[in-house]
Amino acid sequence: MPVPAPQTIDVNGYPMAYVETPAPVDAVGAPLVLVHGSLCDCRYFKPNMSPLGLRRRVISVSLRHYWPEAWSGREGTFSGEQHAEDLATFIAALGVGPVHVLGHSRGGYVALRTALLAPDTVRSLILADPGVEISGGPVQTSLDRERGNFREQALAAIESGDIDGGLAIFIDTVSGPDTWRRMVPWFKQMVRDNARTLIGQVAEPRTPLPIDALGALHAPVLLMGGAHSPAPYPDVLNALACAMPEARRMVIQDASHGMNLANPIAFHRAVDAFLGND
Repeated sequence: MPVPAPQTIDVNGYPMAYVETPAPVDAVGAPLVLVHGSLCDCRYFKPNMSPLGLRRRVISVSLRHYWPEAWSGREGTFSGEQHAEDLATFIAALGVGPVHVLGHSRGGYVALRTALLAPDTVRSLILADPGVEISGGPVQTSLDRERGNFREQALAAIESGDIDGGLAIFIDTVSGPDTWRRMVPWFKQMVRDNARTLIGQVAEPRTPLPIDALGALHAPVLLMGGAHSPAPYPDVLNALACAMPEARRMVIQDASHGMNLANPIAFHRAVDAFLGND
């Protein structure tokens, strides 16, 4: 399943890469922008773009320092704040008005920060097992309470030369034991291409999002989780539901954290049902 060569848009002085499915002739609603999570890039959603693109233009981005950039991990800015600023600027540069934004894992954090930073760019939010911490709410969540320093362990293995061993630590922690071994070759190569972004991710400050700000968001929100997603993702979704009581919930059966790959049919149906003709 080949992916077309990415295009780029200059975003805050950075050539931000993306791939897209053009809007069909009978397109309905606003475009959908897909935002990948850790160790991934615009290729992560390649099995999803054509099905989701049957009714609307779909755009999958690569955030700053992810493939196709071959980043050393040492120079430049790597943070959720920078990625949100880039995404808001990218959407504005499309010149199509507010768009639907779907963020997976860390990409859900970036999507939420974008909606808080530039609400006029976001028509709706779909958050798939988002990697988010909330401050000030009745339900406290920690992304790492039950996962220890798995990022640092993964990075240490990568920097010692055991790239696949380090990536297995990371992927198996977020998706469940033995996930890395069972993943398809294209996914493994994509993750290898982005291995050094863990240098930036380990060092980045992770800022909890204030519950009051989340509650003030006006964009419709869909909270999606895999039925078998490991901790802390179910607790994160529960906390977000408390912060955004009008948000809709959807569980993708027969899937863990990578729900769009494990059960794409259910994933596509959930996204299309939420977006409708909007």
